[in-house]
Amino acid sequence: MAATLKTSRSGSVEPFTVIEGPEAWYAADYQGRTDWINHLTQQHIAELDAAIAGVERKGIKDIHTVTKADFPLPTLGPYLESIRDEVVLGRGFALIREVPVDRYSSRETAIAYWGMGLYWGKASSNNKKGHMIGHIKDIGHDPLNPVTRLYATKAAQPFHNDAADIVTLLCLRNARSGGLSSWSSSVSVHNEILKRAPHLAETLAGPNWFFDRKGEVPPGKKPYFRIPVFNYHEGHLSVNYSDNYFLLSQRHAEVPRLTPDQYEAMTLFNELAASDELRLDYMLQPGEIQLLNNHTALHARSEFIDYDDIDKRRHLLRLWIAPPNERALPKEYEDIYGGPVTIGNRGGIHVEGTQEHIVLEAE
Repeated sequence: MAATLKTSRSGSVEPFTVIEGPEAWYAADYQGRTDWINHLTQQHIAELDAAIAGVERKGIKDIHTVTKADFPLPTLGPYLESIRDEVVLGRGFALIREVPVDRYSSRETAIAYWGMGLYWGKASSNNKKGHMIGHIKDIGHDPLNPVTRLYATKAAQPFHNDAADIVTLLCLRNARSGGLSSWSSSVSVHNEILKRAPHLAETLAGPNWFFDRKGEVPPGKKPYFRIPVFNYHEGHLSVNYSDNYFLLSQRHAEVPRLTPDQYEAMTLFNELAASDELRLDYMLQPGEIQLLNNHTALHARSEFIDYDDIDKRRHLLRLWIAPPNERALPKEYEDIYGGPVTIGNRGGIHVEGTQEHIVLEAE
């Protein structure tokens, strides 16, 4: 079967064809490679320091109001844009090292991270509270509560993608043990399903996938919405997957019951995403930023054991970014992106009363 399948490439993808290109990678492709790891130079760090100082001199209180004009990065800015371009147009993931979080205050770190994000695109709200920088930290929420988002717990997070074009994570502190980051190519998952069980690829591209909002419901919307897993649109495949949100939608009586084919598709999808053949693992270290393209990559996190001292606990910051050079998306993404899917100005969670702001600690 695999030998008879047609192939296509991003930009001219045909539905139900094996997609070739840098975003369709396997774990073996990156064994021993470091070209996805990027380093800040002393010049870059000096520019970051100067930009932070400039924001403080201007007396800008609300960090989310800082603009690119307020945050000049003469050589670092183009470097950050080139990394973003690889994430958007190439392999779909990258790592940046040497952000000096060890000597920055919480506010300085937030200013630095926000300012770097301005060179990747437009940030969006991480939750119904309007947090423009998310805090990935166990703050005691119950992972079994249906409206709990797992980033606020120490529980394992299964393979999924987020409600934005790009997700970036800045590591501030690690847990005592655990918290391993993993990611895989959703394009390669798609390709393997086509090769192994093509009828399930058709199931995953079907319309009857319902996504639970976990209580973050915009005005006039239902607590769930419909969005396929495999979305073919204008020459691209965009994958939207989070099995716990699909499963959670079953708590609503009016949502159709998941079919045996859908359960089988999720089982195979999960097995492939987590397989040694497709999966990369990495323990993020303080001062490192991971960038992932949510249309072509999936990510997961293992359960962790934290320190008793709250000031030593695992803590990552998150930006959701809409870059100016992303692909077009179908209308089905309007619900998960909280509004129109205009390139460069989409993504995030927006509910009634949401006021965008940045907090310096998880809440």
